[in-house]
Amino acid sequence: MSKDKALEVLNNLKRIIIGKDEVLKNVLICLLARGHLLIEDVPGVGKTTLVKALAKSLDLSYKRVQFTPDLMPSDIIGVSIYDKNTGTFSFKKGPIFNQIFLADEINRTSPKTQSSLLQAMEEGEVSTEESHFILEKPFMVLATQNPLEYQGTFPLPEAQLDRFLMRLSLGYPDKSYEIEILKNYQSIKDLNQIKAVVSKDDILDMQKEVDNIFVHNDILEYIVNIVDLTRNYENLQLGASPRAAIDLLKATKAKAYVEGRDYVIPDDVKNMAIPVLSHRLILSPEARIEKKNINEILFDVLNSIYIPVIINE
Repeated sequence: MSKDKALEVLNNLKRIIIGKDEVLKNVLICLLARGHLLIEDVPGVGKTTLVKALAKSLDLSYKRVQFTPDLMPSDIIGVSIYDKNTGTFSFKKGPIFNQIFLADEINRTSPKTQSSLLQAMEEGEVSTEESHFILEKPFMVLATQNPLEYQGTFPLPEAQLDRFLMRLSLGYPDKSYEIEILKNYQSIKDLNQIKAVVSKDDILDMQKEVDNIFVHNDILEYIVNIVDLTRNYENLQLGASPRAAIDLLKATKAKAYVEGRDYVIPDDVKNMAIPVLSHRLILSPEARIEKKNINEILFDVLNSIYIPVIINE
């Protein structure tokens, strides 16, 4: 197993984002699970810096696009340009053709522009009127967004949210870590200290090793029971999709890999359930009136389901 390579990436991120080790581990898990990541939080906590540090840790092509209300789908996918000399159109590729694509403040642009990412995120492909392109692997979309109560934001539609394997939040740092940030903010902001520690082939190899992580049938049933209960839970109007169940499985395998195991345990499922499922669920009107919290409801769901006891044979 190439766990040491994964830990090198993790240690690189810890040099820039201080005191958020579990969040950083989940970022790595999302990458190894071939997923896309949504980072939602208030401005100024380091969302964009985290993505930049990840991109610099990987020897992959990278592009950041600041999403704004006037951004058009062609600004992301690309545009066909007419050549008057040949009388034909040629396609100029957009930033989505990079292996690491950062959609910064994705909910500040219109749903039409947001939807331009759907095919690339789901299929790893881009289709235009004239051509069809396969995106180079590994390919990952990382998006940041501000909470919806902030001005000038457009909520992501359910279909878009379901394409993100995981949603994370950095949150404010603890007081002791914030003192350390203030002492070292100049070196922390200097991303030139971050060098690539893994290659494209390293990442592809790690992703293949994650695919081979063993999952007991009881674990598969445990995942299905969690997803099924969200579809029949009184406080939820929309439960988790089959895609969500697959993503939860992929995340649990990557979690086991990062922890140095070649098999999944029930705790992997419990630890991944909230970051993988929370953004895909919709509260019922009654639950919204009562101001219930999605994460609290997911805790209740997890506590309502029998946890399998796996005995190694």
